[in-house]
Amino acid sequence: MKTMIAAALAVLLACPVGAQNLRHCADRDLVVERLAQKYGETRQALGLGGQGAMMEIFASEASGSWTITITTPNGSTCLMATGQNYEAFSEPLPPAGDDL
Repeated sequence: MKTMIAAALAVLLACPVGAQNLRHCADRDLVVERLAQKYGETRQALGLGGQGAMMEIFASEASGSWTITITTPNGSTCLMATGQNYEAFSEPLPPAGDDL
């Protein structure tokens, strides 16, 4: 999951303003409602990026579907990526001093 979040944040930092020009954008409340109703997805993670943009990961444990969104300060939320086989986990950092 950390890799997915890192990749999403890289996209967020690279194009926070351009994201609002995508076709798949709407008011955040509407996007969240549709993700819940149509796909059973709920928010699993979030991160803040440049220029006040917020990246969120929504997912369904039942179906494994996931969606990454970016919300701009004006409240417009855009779908950035979607997929299947979502798995939530948290990997610990290796002990300090270990070379990988």
